[in-house]
Amino acid sequence: MSLQAYKTAATRAETPREMEYRLFGQVTRALMHAATLDPSDIAARIDALDWNRRLWSALANDCADPDNVMTAGLKAQIISISLFVGRHSSAIMRGEDDFEALIDINRMVMQGLAGPGPGAQQAA
Repeated sequence: MSLQAYKTAATRAETPREMEYRLFGQVTRALMHAATLDPSDIAARIDALDWNRRLWSALANDCADPDNVMTAGLKAQIISISLFVGRHSSAIMRGEDDFEALIDINRMVMQGLAGPGPGAQQAA
C-alpha cells in the first residue's frame, strides 16, 4: 500500500472529533516550535501564527453559520477565542507577548476533544 493510500485510509477512518484533535495537535506543535525560534526568524513564526489564526477563523466562521447546532453560548465562546487569538498573534509579532497563551488554549481544546477516561489521547 502506498503512503498516500495509507493516509487516505487513515483519514477516512477518523471521526470528525479525531480529525479536529489531530489538526489542533499539528498546529500546536508548530506554535511550540515557533516559540523556540529566535524572534528574528520572522517567516517561521508568522507561518505558525497564521496557521493557528486560520484554524480559529474557520471555527469562528462555522459558529456564525445559522445551521450550526451548537449552543449559542459555546458558539460565542469560540468566536471570542478566535478574536483573542487574532489580537494575541499580532502582539507576539510586535514582540509584546509570547506563544504560551495560544499553546495553552489549543491544549485545553485538545483535552476537551480527547474526552475523559483512561483512553484519552495526550495533548501535544
